[in-house]
Amino acid sequence: MTLTLMVWGASDAAAGGPTSVLVTSPQSGQATALYYSDEQYGELQELLGPEGEGARDKPPEADLTHARQINVTWLAHDISPYRIDRVFPVESRPQAVWIHTAGDVPENVNLNGYWHRAEQPARLRALLKQLGMTGKATGDGYSGIPPAPWQSAGPGRTTTAPDPDTGTGTVRASLPDKGQGTGWWWAIPGAAAGAVLALVLRPFAARLPLDRWRRRREPGPRQELRDM
Repeated sequence: MTLTLMVWGASDAAAGGPTSVLVTSPQSGQATALYYSDEQYGELQELLGPEGEGARDKPPEADLTHARQINVTWLAHDISPYRIDRVFPVESRPQAVWIHTAGDVPENVNLNGYWHRAEQPARLRALLKQLGMTGKATGDGYSGIPPAPWQSAGPGRTTTAPDPDTGTGTVRASLPDKGQGTGWWWAIPGAAAGAVLALVLRPFAARLPLDRWRRRREPGPRQELRDM
């Protein structure tokens, strides 16, 4: 089992995935870090589950009033956030450990994620205790920053919206509002037409008898003498 977890973590790192993980407990002011070669790294990765699965909105049964927040930040090349898991072990319900997972963090600027329950809450609680994340609250700590409601992507980005009938996600492109900033579009056809017209008329302009026209209207005394 240990070998399997270590190979799994190493394969992710070799493929450009996370190479280390930072685990913090804001309420108790505790923090620790693991490298992908550590046994606990692979175990934590397994217990938190894959990303992109679960509910976009916090389930109604997820009462987090009496739950501490533990942040698990996976880092690519040890410096770039890759994935963020916010873990909520409910104090009054040992079998209830809720997890909010936000993947693709560099592109996921709103930290949109999915809610799901830990499939092995007892093992996850035991591991978090081994990592020193279950200490008493301190006056210097804070309760943590809970996940915000799902936010739509900005203009021109792609979002995943659930199908109300099947519950599966469908990809939709987010386009700019028709009433905002559309005036500049009308300048493109005019500029293109002007460029084409200039290219078409250029050969004809080169053939015009400009020298004859210049001789007809030469300025100065010579032109005045011809007029007389």
